[in-house]
Amino acid sequence: MSHKRIPKRKAVIAVGGVAALGAAAILLPNANASQDNSAGAATPKTLKATGASDLSSQIAGLLGDAFAGSYYDSATQQLVVNVISGDNNNVVVQAEKAGAKVREVQNSTAELTAAAQTLKTKATVPGTAWSVDPKTNKIQVLADSTVTGSDWDTVLSTVKSLGTGMATVKKTGGSFKTLVSGGDAIFAQTDQGGVRCSLGFNVTASDGTPAFLTAGHCGVAAKQWSDSQDGQPIATVDQATFPVNDFSLVKYDDPATQTTSDVNVGNGQTVQITQAEDATVGTQVFRMGSTTGLHDGTVTGLDATVNFQSETDPNGVDTVNGLIQTDVCAEAGDSGGSLFTQDGGAVGLTSGGSGDCTAGGETFFQPVTAALTATGATLGDAGAGAGAGGDTATADPSATAADPSATAADPSATAADPSATDGTGDQSGAVDPSATDGTGDGTGTGAGDGSSLTSSH
Repeated sequence: MSHKRIPKRKAVIAVGGVAALGAAAILLPNANASQDNSAGAATPKTLKATGASDLSSQIAGLLGDAFAGSYYDSATQQLVVNVISGDNNNVVVQAEKAGAKVREVQNSTAELTAAAQTLKTKATVPGTAWSVDPKTNKIQVLADSTVTGSDWDTVLSTVKSLGTGMATVKKTGGSFKTLVSGGDAIFAQTDQGGVRCSLGFNVTASDGTPAFLTAGHCGVAAKQWSDSQDGQPIATVDQATFPVNDFSLVKYDDPATQTTSDVNVGNGQTVQITQAEDATVGTQVFRMGSTTGLHDGTVTGLDATVNFQSETDPNGVDTVNGLIQTDVCAEAGDSGGSLFTQDGGAVGLTSGGSGDCTAGGETFFQPVTAALTATGATLGDAGAGAGAGGDTATADPSATAADPSATAADPSATAADPSATDGTGDQSGAVDPSATDGTGDGTGTGAGDGSSLTSSH
């Protein structure tokens, strides 16, 4: 969202952030996929990403236990739905009539969930992550460069114990970290020094006051936040959750603050945010951060678990669950920044990852829908109207920005590490997917020290 000020210093921190110099983002007029184009009951619909997410939820409820995940095929603009193998002719017909393309798979949702639980019980090692990949119908397990020796052996043996065809495992370069910075920059002071994060989305709190969402590890790190590095605080943390989840609700101190429901994508252009939506594997998403600007990529996994090395306990692990895995890059300072769709759907808040926007990597996001439900907040302004956003052009961020090639890693959780120590925070850019097999040991080029899985502030 664009960063603007209202007369009488009704401060507004807008979602998004200043596009970084050199970011390869091309803003084009809206060129969305055509709406439903069903030519018959069994003909898959041509859908926008938002439509695919809605259809997936509908079909999941329709099929029950036979539903084994879904993903969006961006090439055909169709939703592909997995159903478990067996005598499911009726199930297939139901899904096809609803407008999906159907394929039969071996692993049920219950089996994949049980496999993820086994990983949680036996392989919760700092620097690991796992998520469900509906394209392969398997759990994708990822281990960063810090996972070596007996820890690496534990990961391999646990994956093997799941049985053939249940999970894949891959070593990735760099290390998982939380990324404090992103969107329009927000700043705080702690006993350890300055902290910088990014604003995610402006919202209205349950009591009707103006607020915004950002990463939980940012809200845990500091209570009061400013819109300038040396400025006075203008907002105070109301709720903050980290680890387990990674979101904060921060209320503006002035209840008369006017906010905008858009994302600033640079060059005076914004993307209007119209709704919160769940992520769907295969859909194109855009991330805005104050450190690296606008970048795009694809959702590669859901319900990810990330095991960050705790920065407060040398022997501890900060585990975050239920995250969205993507191949969008990010760097330190991008934490809390907005993840959204071309159509204006608010999808996630930047949590953490590994790599950077030169080498690429994986980045994980807290789902916005879960954060809104937990805090009781709603997207949009607090009755101030769109007054703050009327002077900028609306843009379609069909960015060709760094599209780091996603790896098969399954980052089920990307817990953030909120122990920032200076103004630049603890950089944890996107994962560096240079490693290609179980023995690879990529190096990554992020500003972080590459030694551990940490949060991105």
